[in-house]
Amino acid sequence: MRLVQISVPRGKREATLGVLDNEGIDYVVNDESSGRDIAAVVTFPLPTNAVEPVLEELRGVGLNDDTYTVITEANTVISRDFEALEDRYAEEKDEDRIAREELTAKAEALAPSLTNYVLLTVISAVIATAGLLLDSPAVVVGSMVIAPLIGPAMTANVGTVVDDNELFIRGVKLQAFGLLLAIASATVFAVLVRTANVVPPIADVTSVGQVRERVAPDFLSLVVALGAGAAGVLSLTSGVSTALVGVMIAVALIPPAATVGIGIAWGQPLVSLGSGVLVLVNILSINLAVLVGLWYQGYRPEHWFREGSARSATVKRIGVLVVSILILSAFLGGVTLDSYQRATTSAEIREQVEGTVDPPAQVLDVEVEQSNSVIFREPRRVVVTVGIPPGTETPGLAAELGSVVDSAAGTDVETSVHYVVVERA
Repeated sequence: MRLVQISVPRGKREATLGVLDNEGIDYVVNDESSGRDIAAVVTFPLPTNAVEPVLEELRGVGLNDDTYTVITEANTVISRDFEALEDRYAEEKDEDRIAREELTAKAEALAPSLTNYVLLTVISAVIATAGLLLDSPAVVVGSMVIAPLIGPAMTANVGTVVDDNELFIRGVKLQAFGLLLAIASATVFAVLVRTANVVPPIADVTSVGQVRERVAPDFLSLVVALGAGAAGVLSLTSGVSTALVGVMIAVALIPPAATVGIGIAWGQPLVSLGSGVLVLVNILSINLAVLVGLWYQGYRPEHWFREGSARSATVKRIGVLVVSILILSAFLGGVTLDSYQRATTSAEIREQVEGTVDPPAQVLDVEVEQSNSVIFREPRRVVVTVGIPPGTETPGLAAELGSVVDSAAGTDVETSVHYVVVERA
């Protein structure tokens, strides 16, 4: 529910009250005595999704941008007329959809002042870097809570659909600046940590689980980012808190950005490449989901003659986002295919090894070690553990298993066979 307060110019009072009467809206009129060109101030409650159509009707009788309008949230309205109005608009689609004016104001409010934006971004990036190097999921999650990245993503796309170029440019600049700042902050902090030996020496940062998760993104990364953007739209347009959704968007951006900085600090360009692609895919996908969601829900510019311009800008920007995501998806597709082939090859090696060893010997374990490459890895070494009964001579399976493993892997792989005496009671 919303409480609307609107100033009525002289000569427009009767027309304004006529619109409210026709809609069956309860209202209170306060005569204006300030000497300005305002006849009265009218206050009335409305269901949330009724605000925009009622304001459109009021503009149709001459209430233009020269009058001020205040929209606030109302917790409780006790009125039979309001209940009837609420029932009537409950039949409409998007019952919780907020008005365009409220959407724009909320998007502007989500983008904090530059000072706070800088400080919160730096702090969240530093905490995320610490959490990644400590391999601590709890610390990484904590860094996402304070990340201020939801605001610019919403601001840019609201600016597009309502044809507010200034709002759009501000959102885009803040997004680009925020991500670059996060990467720079993570790089500086990671260099300091490595130089000061704050953490135990790490030769390969991909040995850290939290870092490794952000290095080789696959197509599931698109699902996370698109889901975060869709959730952001729903929270913004329904007027509910965006705090939790902001955490979800930060999940897709802050840890990968911190991983880029860690890769730079450790001199591992492939780490920065993989996580950098993940950052770009996520930010583009979030913006695509937000933009499509806002346009689908019917948000348009205030004046009808600007709708064509907004539609053109929306289509062009959706096209740019889709093309960019498709280009980056070539990398995601390669990683996804590599992961699938790696899993298939490992399963094939295990199956072939188990089929080669005959009783009384038995295969206890097959460990497939991958190459040290950060992405696009392949089997490097296979360790087979074979159990044999007490007093049995080792069957000498190394050569035979080596041939089987090479055939299954499609390349020359080092094969080691460990024999373990297994006694059963």
